[in-house]
Amino acid sequence: MYRREFTSAFLTFAASAAFGSVRAFAQTARPVVCTIVKDAWSGKTLLREGPCTDRYSPCSSFKFPIAVMGFDAGILTGPHSPAIQYLPEFENAYDPPTAHKDADPSVWLRDSIVWYSQQMTRKLGKERFASYVKQFRYGNEDVAGTSAEDGLTHAWLMNSLAISADEQVGFVSDFLNERLGVSSNAYRLTRETLPSYPGEGGWTIRGKSGSGWLRNEAGQIDKSRPQGWFVGWGERQGRTVAFARLQVGTEPSSTPGGTLARNFILQNLSTLANG
Repeated sequence: MYRREFTSAFLTFAASAAFGSVRAFAQTARPVVCTIVKDAWSGKTLLREGPCTDRYSPCSSFKFPIAVMGFDAGILTGPHSPAIQYLPEFENAYDPPTAHKDADPSVWLRDSIVWYSQQMTRKLGKERFASYVKQFRYGNEDVAGTSAEDGLTHAWLMNSLAISADEQVGFVSDFLNERLGVSSNAYRLTRETLPSYPGEGGWTIRGKSGSGWLRNEAGQIDKSRPQGWFVGWGERQGRTVAFARLQVGTEPSSTPGGTLARNFILQNLSTLANG
């Protein structure tokens, strides 16, 4: 059995005029944990624990909707196309040196490469990018960015875009039920390209993790508040469940928050899906 995790306190959100993004800051630093699992076809909630209505930056879990956009727009054409050569000008503050390499859609999603995401959104352009986010009803739909960081390339990176666990599962459910208003090709190719993981109990799990940190009241990244997402769906013996896992820690971690969230789902989905 997994250990049920609740939090009696949650982070208060504030918008900073100086930085311009939605951010959370702790009045009392406490861990935040939210897990939600729903039957993908009936919509029945199988488990919902924690502050699942509170919004946080999607971080790299946003690569999932970017993939849908890219395949629908024809910018992405297959799991391995286009392959893009890495150039020095693609360097950014979020990719580690290991991401400074050529990548295709499968490598991009598997290794969570920020520069590839930014190339995709640049190709979409501001207007089309914002239109997709609104069409998907994705969180607060705010891709304006800030004066310091352009929303086209940074909105999802601890910036203006924010989403709750409830809304993450809503997006996954709309994707699985093909309610996003995109082409059949976009659904099929996104399914084929997202990373797949073996879960305990015979589950096959597809999804996208996302790692980052909360910002403090001054708008600075707070490395003592690591956050992590894992968002996607699991399949076993004819069942399909959509899930989202969010966790926010209270001390620096050498393991990315998204990895911790993913490991929890891989180890526990069999129990979570039974309520």
